[in-house]
Amino acid sequence: MTTHDHADAPDLLPEKVQSENIWRLSIAQALAGANAVVVYATGAIVGDQLAPSPMLATLPISIFVVGMAACILPAGAIARRHGRRAAFLAGTGAGALAGLLAMCAVLMGWFWLFCLATFFGGGYAAVVLSFRFAAADGVAPGRRARALSLVMAGGVAAGVVGPQLVTYTMDLWPPHRFAATFLVQAVVAVLSALILLGVKLPLPTAGEIAGGRPLGRIARQPRFIAAATCGAVSYLLMNFLMTAAPLAMHLCGHSQESANWGLQWHVIAMYGPSFFTGGLIARWGAGRVVAAGLVLTGLSAAIGLGGVDVPHFWATLILLGLGWNFGFLGASALVLECHRPEEKTRVQSLNDFIVFGLMAIGSFSSGGLLSAYGWDMVLWVSFAPLVLAFAALAAMARRKDPGPAEQERAAS
Repeated sequence: MTTHDHADAPDLLPEKVQSENIWRLSIAQALAGANAVVVYATGAIVGDQLAPSPMLATLPISIFVVGMAACILPAGAIARRHGRRAAFLAGTGAGALAGLLAMCAVLMGWFWLFCLATFFGGGYAAVVLSFRFAAADGVAPGRRARALSLVMAGGVAAGVVGPQLVTYTMDLWPPHRFAATFLVQAVVAVLSALILLGVKLPLPTAGEIAGGRPLGRIARQPRFIAAATCGAVSYLLMNFLMTAAPLAMHLCGHSQESANWGLQWHVIAMYGPSFFTGGLIARWGAGRVVAAGLVLTGLSAAIGLGGVDVPHFWATLILLGLGWNFGFLGASALVLECHRPEEKTRVQSLNDFIVFGLMAIGSFSSGGLLSAYGWDMVLWVSFAPLVLAFAALAAMARRKDPGPAEQERAAS
């Protein structure tokens, strides 16, 4: 590490602390990811059982996404004023509440209480989003993409734990299917809070509290527009297809266990590449990695159009996970190139708010499309956002203006 690095980034943490933070955030990512998998695996099924109309079956998952979008900016404000750890603990508290409310909703048969539970689950997920950026705090610029990527790799465990958690607990409390699952979901959130208590990050500076440049100026950068657009499309399509897939499999006569296995391999594909995605970004650039992710997402939809057998669903979900990993992590790395240190929480929160605000719109439409027009229409519609994302990448490529992070690296 050079002297210049210390001068430009006086809040660099000792390497031992950096490593411990990454491990803790990775474990918390795994536990929180399992929490989200429970919602995705059960949300449409429980919704179909409790909803007053089949058209509302996927509404709980849409509410989960609304909870994410609604809580991102408040979580960022807490982090900016009180530090990221305070935001982490608020989020895990929301996660525990989500599990308890969902359990009560199943026991009492209250659809709207279940929707409230998934809203709080979305609030937890909003805070979990900041784990990837927190891993880059106090880390030298050249190592930030790898730190971000390694924390996301914690989701590999979520891909195994989440679906199996559903499989082994869903029938433990007959006749209230999934009630025990949601109780365990609350316990997992509490365990995550205990792990996050040990994370040591730089406290907010006066400059960070003040906020830096106006957000409007930052948001007009072609680089930020590309990052937010590609991140939104990657997550929107992942959620759009993953929300509908378990219910589509159910409607095609496939078992809940088959859907759980599909989701397990989907989540492993989402997070498994994270062990090397950071290296790919460092070598090839974030833009190229994002483009590869968008291509894989398009390929997943194309395979889904080939049939409705279990292997078709599984192949679609696995490629969708890979596409999300490259697309979302690449877009997140682009965000790190758009802001100065004192602007990080505001810019990162704005990016995630855009991503999940747009994703909420797509999530609301997936259940209605599936119910009214079928699985094939859901797949065909997914190609339109991909065109928009490629257009944003092309616009960024035409404007090769270096972001603050690149200027910092060039000067070192």
